[in-house]
Amino acid sequence: MKVIKGGTGLEIVKGYVDHIVYRNQDNGYTVFQLENEEGEVTCVGTFPYIHEGEMLEVSGEYTSHSIYGEQLQVVKHEMLEPEDLVSIERYLGSGAIKGLGTVLAGRIVRRFKGDTFRIIEEEPERLAEVQGISERKAREIGIQVEEKKDMRKAMIYLQKYGITLALSAKIYAYYGQKVYSVLEENPYQIADRIPGVGFKTADEIAARIGIHTDSDYRIRSGIVYVLLQAVTDGHIFLPESEVLSRARTLLEIELEDISTYLMDLAIEKKIIIKKGEEESRIYTAQYYYMEMNVAKRLHDLNVTYEVSDVALENRLSQIEKSTELQLDDKQKEAVKEAVKNGVFILTGGPGTGKTTTINALIHFFESEGLDIFLAAPTGRAAKRMTEATGYEARTVHRMLELNYMPDEEDHRMHYGRNEENPLDADVIIIDEMSMVDLPLLSVLLQAITVGTRLILVGDKDQLPSVGPGSVLKDIILSNHFSVVTLTKIFRQAQQSDIVVNAHKINRGEAVVLDNKSQDFFFLKRQDADTIISVILTLIQKKLPNYVDADAFDIQVLTPMRKGLLGVERLNTILQQYMNPPDAKKVEKEYGDKKFRVGDKVMQIKNNYQLEWEISTKYGLVVDKGVGVFNGDIGRITEINTFTEVMEVEFEKKKKVQYPFQMLDELELAYAVTIHKSQGSEYPAVVIPLLTGPRQLFHRNLIYTAITRAKKCVTLVGSDTTFHEMVQNINEQNRYTSLAEQIREIQ
Repeated sequence: MKVIKGGTGLEIVKGYVDHIVYRNQDNGYTVFQLENEEGEVTCVGTFPYIHEGEMLEVSGEYTSHSIYGEQLQVVKHEMLEPEDLVSIERYLGSGAIKGLGTVLAGRIVRRFKGDTFRIIEEEPERLAEVQGISERKAREIGIQVEEKKDMRKAMIYLQKYGITLALSAKIYAYYGQKVYSVLEENPYQIADRIPGVGFKTADEIAARIGIHTDSDYRIRSGIVYVLLQAVTDGHIFLPESEVLSRARTLLEIELEDISTYLMDLAIEKKIIIKKGEEESRIYTAQYYYMEMNVAKRLHDLNVTYEVSDVALENRLSQIEKSTELQLDDKQKEAVKEAVKNGVFILTGGPGTGKTTTINALIHFFESEGLDIFLAAPTGRAAKRMTEATGYEARTVHRMLELNYMPDEEDHRMHYGRNEENPLDADVIIIDEMSMVDLPLLSVLLQAITVGTRLILVGDKDQLPSVGPGSVLKDIILSNHFSVVTLTKIFRQAQQSDIVVNAHKINRGEAVVLDNKSQDFFFLKRQDADTIISVILTLIQKKLPNYVDADAFDIQVLTPMRKGLLGVERLNTILQQYMNPPDAKKVEKEYGDKKFRVGDKVMQIKNNYQLEWEISTKYGLVVDKGVGVFNGDIGRITEINTFTEVMEVEFEKKKKVQYPFQMLDELELAYAVTIHKSQGSEYPAVVIPLLTGPRQLFHRNLIYTAITRAKKCVTLVGSDTTFHEMVQNINEQNRYTSLAEQIREIQ
């Protein structure tokens, strides 16, 4: 099989692609078996487009791999048309052409022999002469063969501009043969229309093509990009001056006046400009209308129900007698308000009786014969709700029957429950509302009809949602809905310094750090490495027995990702001590991450298509489903370097298979950011604290961190930083206008 090409020193092999072992869709790196009459050779290299059955001529050098043996490292390659009849038949039946299997491929080759490819390309209608092929199918086969040629050319063309293969495929699928004119005229439009192509990618392409930095295309696209980036930071709009400032920084040009470009974008209906008290607010059209629709739907749901106070009192007395629930005046008021109003908000800190009130509400509505749905934004929060109430609670996504296959056209998730097919419930109770962002609330409200009571429960002083908006705070601020705030700390909760100190922090009061508590400790240390050493001692030796939990269940929560006490450094060190290397433990390096069997990992993005299974120890599958969500924590149970798959077991014994190319969705979770811990509860948390940016080190952050612990909180670090955080109320405000939108409906 080895032939030396004169003068180059490269070995040339000609054959057909028998089997693709591995392919990275982003960069095109491929491992495949090339076969001809002399045998088989393993080839590795980067290929813009390749399919089993295709004929190739490859040039490269042989190398020896420690595991896979001899391989041909391909430097260049050329696509060939299959030469002999066997190769032609093999290619046609390989799956490269949809609708053609091995049987039909055999019939075609037997009919047309060596003339097969000419017939397909020049006279495809003649394929209908073959049994089993209609005229329509014959035309489709001809088109496919032609398209493959065109697609291959386009992929190679796009590679010149540094576009990954995965994105190239998306771009070509959207534009087809128009891709050349689109890129040459206005590459910025691909950033608007194709998910995964951002402004920066388009900007790089534009620079290579020679489009000027001050072109209108570029400036308008840059403005849209600025607004979309603001959404990822939680904002729904930006003031005009902020748009101007951010656009200048992004575009790196002197942009004196932005109004003309904003008007052009408004005319194109890409943005909405709304007059504010001091200056104009600039929204992306999508989020402006989303916020407006949420306001309208909340307003429409907020009907009043006529119920006599006497009847309510009697019913509440019956509930208290028949259950072990004891309600104070505020909790009774909450039940009454929830019964009388279509939309009701219950808020309060830890230990104030929110769960007891939810249970009373469930008993009340159940006694009325009403159907009640319970939900929370995350699986962990839903699980806690189920445990606290004894009734099944689901994630909001699951309740809405999320269709996990995005639409090919708009790439959006689709829900089984929507305006046309609303939720069949009389009462819907959503817990942990501080975690719900505007897009999730929007799809939820679309599935609720007027006449259904909506009860929103949460702690308004927790950190805002990771996604855009500040919906719980805004709904309360609108002053349009009935709100009951629970403030009394109940006797049982009073025994916990976690609860007592959390409320002190929330009120800005001094917290005593004398370590006389049973569940709240502060270990003063001033050096990062010393702090880490203390953390390790706590996790490995002190806390497991103290809180009766596994060391892996104790969670380190830190304010930052970077720095000496950031997530990235902490995870590297904690991994080394908590799950040290071992010859029996398989490892996988992915970018700058190293995963090892036994590691604690976290899913860092919502993946609605990822499949999970629950099976018995004998391998019998007892349940399966789809969807793994941002913040889910699990353990690596297996790394298979041959199949290139990593298995992670999440809570409830859910096992998920991750192909190696998907490992960017996981990161080590020995330490996580406080933001990522929202909605979670851990037996014990350890919080390292040294100095950090004032806009990040604020009261809400430390309040959220402390309230994640069930049995024990240990802070390690600077008490000065801790006291400063308690007094710092200057958290980064989000630009949202839901409260105003609600008020404007009046």
